Amino acid sequence: MNITMILDMTSSVDDRLVITAGRRSVTAAELAVLAGRAAHGVRSSSAVVYEGVNHLAYPVALFGAALAGIPFVPLNYRLSDTALATLEAKHPGATILRSEDLDRWIAELDDAPDAPLDDLGTDLTDPDAIAVIIYTSGTTSEPKAAVLRHRHLLAYVLNTLEFNSAEVGDAALVAVPPYHIAGLTNLMSNLYTGRRVVYASGFDAREWVDTVRSESVTHAMLVPTMLARVVEVLAAEAETLPSLASLAYGGARTPRAVIERALELLPDTGFVNAYGLTETASSIAVLGPDDHRTAIASDVPGIRARLGSVGRPLPGVEIEIRDESGAVLPPDTDGLVFVRGDQISGEYGNRSVLDPEGWFATKDLGRLDADGYLFIEGRADDTIIRGGENIAPAEIEDVLLEHPAVTEAAVIGVPDPDWGQRLVAVIVGEGDPEELRSWVRDRLRSSKTPDAVHFVGELPRTETGKLLRRNLITDLTEPTPELENNHA
Repeated sequence: MNITMILDMTSSVDDRLVITAGRRSVTAAELAVLAGRAAHGVRSSSAVVYEGVNHLAYPVALFGAALAGIPFVPLNYRLSDTALATLEAKHPGATILRSEDLDRWIAELDDAPDAPLDDLGTDLTDPDAIAVIIYTSGTTSEPKAAVLRHRHLLAYVLNTLEFNSAEVGDAALVAVPPYHIAGLTNLMSNLYTGRRVVYASGFDAREWVDTVRSESVTHAMLVPTMLARVVEVLAAEAETLPSLASLAYGGARTPRAVIERALELLPDTGFVNAYGLTETASSIAVLGPDDHRTAIASDVPGIRARLGSVGRPLPGVEIEIRDESGAVLPPDTDGLVFVRGDQISGEYGNRSVLDPEGWFATKDLGRLDADGYLFIEGRADDTIIRGGENIAPAEIEDVLLEHPAVTEAAVIGVPDPDWGQRLVAVIVGEGDPEELRSWVRDRLRSSKTPDAVHFVGELPRTETGKLLRRNLITDLTEPTPELENNHA
């Protein structure tokens, strides 16, 4: 099977519009024609490398590459010319589509003659053929080429969604970048369920709100930094979004205060927190709308705490929490998150990192509660070792974010000759450093109290909201003596 079956199935239903990008909208049949013409144009290429913004060219290039039997490789167009050239060099003989090429390319396809797909000579029945290669964001190391085969992507769609289940008129606003796994699976999911995809070429919170209104958007997905900005706009202007039935968020940790405020401002919207990785072909666990509303209304600590979880595994996905020796841990015990299922790739280049039983080590720290809700505590690579004690930054960050003066918080470890690493809290907001340290000390033990507090205007993040801790560590390696903790 090939991901083009999604386009084939959608085209067979009716002539509803499926993509809106800028001033142009196309039906599934029109999209299929453009993809077929694109396939003939790229069939002698080794891959299609996409370096553009969200645009009609994105789905055309994706399905065109699939019809031609070659990989689709979306790259971060915001990278430097040198970085892009380095990645391009890994795909010699590829067709490269840059932002400035997209309008012209689509115009050429509009004028191109149709040709039988049989002429392509492509085997569309091989589920193990490579569909997409996505370079990981490289927040702690060099980007790796994550390989997703057709069977991985189809397993995610077919196991979790119902074909043509959307209402006529449903529309999904896609503002996440095209080089992110969420951009890819948002397209396939919405096509499969029958929603029109409305592309935003970039993100501005005010424009996003206006587009939801003007396009009668019913479904959308935001990363946490985007959601926080949308909440600010809605709160400042006392606006509602009556058409918005569902709002998904994910890609990084979302501050509790942001989601609580969003639930308050949009009481008729169903919120969905999705957790997944590039290597898992998108979401593997989801906290659904009912879970959100139940948690926010509950006085039971264990249930209310689920608002900070990423929900329960999707159908076909297994999750285990293990210790460093590989032993499976009981509920409510922190450990390493392992996942298994048909949608899990766990492959880089030609190298699989799945264990013999098919389990993938996410390198995330987390725990499962007794009812199977997954809580992600951060990356294992982010663990701070202070005086021999392993400390997860997320636990301290969550406490800091409860303080009214703190808008964003990051906790990092910097070298210390006595303790191995010292804790530095980097804060967006205002306040007294000693008050913030006392705030943490009163809620956690003293060994988890930041040794120093540093205020900044903003935290360094990727476009998808992931915190770039290595940037902070590089910038803040020098001690701040006036804020030292005496470790008493």
